[in-house]
Amino acid sequence: MSAAAASSHEAVPHRGLITLSIMLATIMQVLDTTIANVALPAMTGDLGASPDTINWVLTSYIVAAAIMTPMTGWLSDRFGRREFFLASVVGFTVFSMLCGLSWSLESMVMFRLFQGIFGAAIVPLSQTFLLDINPKENHGSAMAMWGAGIMVGPIIGPTLGGWLTETMNWRWVFFINLPVGILSFLGCAAYLPNIARRLRGFDFFGFAMLSLGVGALQLMLDRGAEVDWFSAAEIWIELGLCLIGFWVFTIHLMTGKDTFIDAHIFRDRNFVTGLVFIFIVGIILLASLALLPPMLSRLFGHSTILTGLVMAPRGVGSLVSMILVGRLVRFIDARVLVVVGLSLTAWSLHIMTGFTPQMDDHLIILSGVVQGLGLGLVFVPLSTVAFATLDPKYRTDGTSLFSLTRNIGSSIGISVVTVLLTRNTQINHAELSTHINPFNPALQAIPGAAQGNPTGLSIAEQLVNQQALMISYIDDFKLMMIVTLAAMPLVLLLRMPKRAPAGDAVAAAME
Repeated sequence: MSAAAASSHEAVPHRGLITLSIMLATIMQVLDTTIANVALPAMTGDLGASPDTINWVLTSYIVAAAIMTPMTGWLSDRFGRREFFLASVVGFTVFSMLCGLSWSLESMVMFRLFQGIFGAAIVPLSQTFLLDINPKENHGSAMAMWGAGIMVGPIIGPTLGGWLTETMNWRWVFFINLPVGILSFLGCAAYLPNIARRLRGFDFFGFAMLSLGVGALQLMLDRGAEVDWFSAAEIWIELGLCLIGFWVFTIHLMTGKDTFIDAHIFRDRNFVTGLVFIFIVGIILLASLALLPPMLSRLFGHSTILTGLVMAPRGVGSLVSMILVGRLVRFIDARVLVVVGLSLTAWSLHIMTGFTPQMDDHLIILSGVVQGLGLGLVFVPLSTVAFATLDPKYRTDGTSLFSLTRNIGSSIGISVVTVLLTRNTQINHAELSTHINPFNPALQAIPGAAQGNPTGLSIAEQLVNQQALMISYIDDFKLMMIVTLAAMPLVLLLRMPKRAPAGDAVAAAME
């Protein structure tokens, strides 16, 4: 079946089974980006690693996936979209098993590297296939299904990883991919349609420069906190390589012929605006997910399992939102849905600025549900509108750039809020400590503190640490709220495709 046929009114056989098989692979890959995080302490002893070196288990996967994601379009055209997707699922599943069988840190890092290489194409190709096998009027529902997997995966990942590690063994964090990968492969091999190949030359120079920029950026973001950022020569080198790679790639893209990514793709205003939006969504989604589990553990004393239960309603909110918006996007202007979604997201972050160490979990759950609803309302119409006016021949390259931009946004967001959290905690602690003196009436509430009793002073120090950390979390939530509100005017740059006349629901999108 050709791409054109797949996107026409011709019925695609077994569309439901294809969607299920594709989504199994998507959830498996997205889940793996977060499920292994909580298992790192358990891996340290078994693999003979130190707390510093064990982070390469995450870094190797992130960098490999980031470098290979832009390759998705060219490899799909060269080897066939169906064949490449099947190979990616097989490779990802095999190397997941090998990660579970790792006997040393070196073997684990190597297997994670290959897991990232094979897994990089799964998410963008799954989005491409869902757009291909569904007529244009059903793209909203298709993106709702796809978005549910993309957004819910990172939410349940840490909880599932923690449960598997505590009840079984950290190796099951990787072994769990085997049945999912097999089912996905069998379904895709049986029903996934063949897509006509489009041979094109390989721009090695462009790929090398883009890989240099993306790889150096991911290394810098992942290693920064560990080496104290710009106080280390490593970070300056990685920053320089990142700037050189992106600068040379941009010049090459603007002036070269038959470049790695066709520059014409950036002439589509919807697509470019969609990239900016998905970058912001990446910041908000994973940055808030990176902040909440340690906050619940450090300030509220929650276990891994309880943390997962408190955060689960966020995933429920996303699922409900996506089920609704998949239908609403047919009748309501997608730009309106995006604005409503951003407003709900900003409101949820405003609620989070009211967190206190003395509160119960109700406010955390409420903010999570509201944020899940808001991000769902943004993600689905955005994923639909971004590709509504894009030429189908650029679709695979577009989805790979879409995934890459979201991942870079997530990495930058996590790095920024983590740095601010650490530095603001120090600043807040110093500021609050100035008020700890015998003349402060509030100190009288702590027995012996005003008289210099060591026990009382220790309690006062704990309270100062607690309040300094809570204020720092609130500062991060305020920053994300401001970023969300600042993104709203970008909606004016989006344009809706012309609605198809009756009897012709697949009319060409407005250019």
